[in-house]
Amino acid sequence: MLRSDPDLAARCVSCTHLNSGFCAALFNACGEQSALPRLHQQFFTVRAGQQIKCQSEARDDVLVLCSGWAFRYIQLSDGGRQILRFLLPGDIFSPAAIFAKGMSFSAKALTQVQVSRLDGEEVRKQCRADELVMMEVFRSLGDNGRASYELITVLGQRPAERRIAHLLLSLMRRVAVDGVVQHHRYPFPLKQQHIADAIGLTSVHVSRVLALFRDRKILTISEGRLEVTDLAELERLAALN
Repeated sequence: MLRSDPDLAARCVSCTHLNSGFCAALFNACGEQSALPRLHQQFFTVRAGQQIKCQSEARDDVLVLCSGWAFRYIQLSDGGRQILRFLLPGDIFSPAAIFAKGMSFSAKALTQVQVSRLDGEEVRKQCRADELVMMEVFRSLGDNGRASYELITVLGQRPAERRIAHLLLSLMRRVAVDGVVQHHRYPFPLKQQHIADAIGLTSVHVSRVLALFRDRKILTISEGRLEVTDLAELERLAALN
């Protein structure tokens, strides 16, 4: 359910992501508290495994993930799917959608998530008015583009072990930016099917590779945590050059 009351709006002021990235640039440009009514900001919560409605019928929206994990994907006609990008707190769901009005995409909650919905036209106004906001959108576009190029390379030129290593290492590095890592233990809510759908393998194949990584004492995944015991070997397997 969408809500826009002051108590929910106030959460942005204390959010750890307000001091960096897109949210920081946007709120600084608008003047923090005054930004909320101007952007028509609303919040909603989606349970794990549920579809996230990315567009409203009444307006053109920009979505930012506030908490939890989600993913953006393409649904295939045969019932399969290609996961394009895993979304972490602070991520814009689709930076390209800011400039391409009416652009549609599919997204799903990996864990329970909280999402901020912003009016797309107001966001574009701030992009035109403030260079820092525009630069943060460009940075997000660059990150998405680089991830897409790496995915194409991995899918086209790497065997299963290296595909999985590359995905895990890229997620580890993104999680580490938030400073939530201790002793090479990372939160990791992905199931084997999520990994398979992101790198073009079957769940059974993913299971075999993860078992191999465990036997070789490279890493283990258990109960929503990823623990790395041989970072150097993981980095070697994940390298694109």
